[in-house]
Amino acid sequence: MPIQRRKKQALISFVSIFAILVLDQSLKSLVRLKLAVGESIPLINNIFHITYVSNTGAAFGLFKNSAVIFIIISVVAIVFIAGLILRSIKRAEFMADPIFDSGLILIISGAIGNLIDRLKFGYVIDFIDVRIWPVFNIADTSITIGTLLLILSYVCQKRPA
Repeated sequence: MPIQRRKKQALISFVSIFAILVLDQSLKSLVRLKLAVGESIPLINNIFHITYVSNTGAAFGLFKNSAVIFIIISVVAIVFIAGLILRSIKRAEFMADPIFDSGLILIISGAIGNLIDRLKFGYVIDFIDVRIWPVFNIADTSITIGTLLLILSYVCQKRPA
């Protein structure tokens, strides 16, 4: 397998992960610096608010006060997904299925983003408040979209007749 192609694939994956992490962590830092926990700023009144929530549970506030379990699950998921990405790069197959590989990038980015919060603060900073859904963050969105992409990739796979 050409080394140049593998280097390009590795660069694409690491830059993508880093960009999502920077966006997630920057917005969380901004919210943490500018708002008090529970404070809310309406951007579109009763539709879209920035609301600072300290979430001790999983995505969308499920399973509160389970930080240790979520740290372990996050580490296992990150190691597993990193292994899939690295194996794909080693074989120069990364982005052969762009839907699947993009899903992996999104999931690992979100898992790392929320893991950073749990290790730093003991909770995850959530701030995107659409009023009809629990408050969430960029990492949660990344994990959700990534999971949908993995499902889409699986559904769209060509199977022998």
